[in-house]
Amino acid sequence: MRLRSLLFVPADSERKFAKAQTSGADGLILDLEDAVAPARKPVARGMVQEMLAADGPRPWRFWVRVNALDTGLTLEDLSAVVLPGLDGIMVPKANGAADIARIGHYLDALETRSGMARGTVKIIVVATETPVAMFNLGSYAPAHERLAGLTWGAEDLGAVVGSSTNKQPDGDWTQPYRVARTMCLFAAAAAEVARIDTLYADFRNPAGLEADCRLSQRDGFTGRVAIHPDQVETINRCFSPSADDVAQARRIAAAFDADPGIGTVGIDGKMYDIPHLKLARSILAAAGEE
Repeated sequence: MRLRSLLFVPADSERKFAKAQTSGADGLILDLEDAVAPARKPVARGMVQEMLAADGPRPWRFWVRVNALDTGLTLEDLSAVVLPGLDGIMVPKANGAADIARIGHYLDALETRSGMARGTVKIIVVATETPVAMFNLGSYAPAHERLAGLTWGAEDLGAVVGSSTNKQPDGDWTQPYRVARTMCLFAAAAAEVARIDTLYADFRNPAGLEADCRLSQRDGFTGRVAIHPDQVETINRCFSPSADDVAQARRIAAAFDADPGIGTVGIDGKMYDIPHLKLARSILAAAGEE
């Protein structure tokens, strides 16, 4: 499942949903949480049901961000949207893997009710939005069978700890949020799931987005959340391997495949070992070749 770009869409906006479908995003996240006022949530659930029932192929995956477990609304959300056509849910404010196991049990029953194969609905977790969650990031490994990716967020965490800001004057994250970002990256890598960077809020600054995505990809993230359709093209480009990267990855993989028992290979006078092979295979997977 390709997760380079995930575009948030308010679940109660038909206009924004229609525009988002042509954005080129790998996934659309119909948001039942922060983007929908409390009084509108029942309406939004019904609108998601209509969207799921729409005929025709989709070049994108259908995700829904449900409300957090501590709101008491999660099961209502899931009961409404676990229907054929749903690819996955995003779980906000999770405290650790125990929350995902609990939601997994809900999904088991709801998939059966809807005539869906067990395990159809995958899960992405926003893994850093509570202080407790920061101490439980290691709990996601080994990964729950439904877990597809981890991402992180700063706003809710900042509200809980009382930060006056999460950004430095130069626009970089302050130290607590750099820690959250880094720990999410490691947790996702440990669980062997997609490593999804948080949103870039200034959607009118494409140059800033591109520079930030380049740094994100350099650090090891495999995709990013978008909050505006105009961000998608940049995100897709930055998190797609270049033709040169793919060609080199093919050469490394082919060299190891030619002699499976070896631990190192030499290519053009440079030695490559098993970590290089793992990286090569991840590049090929990102290019859709693995």
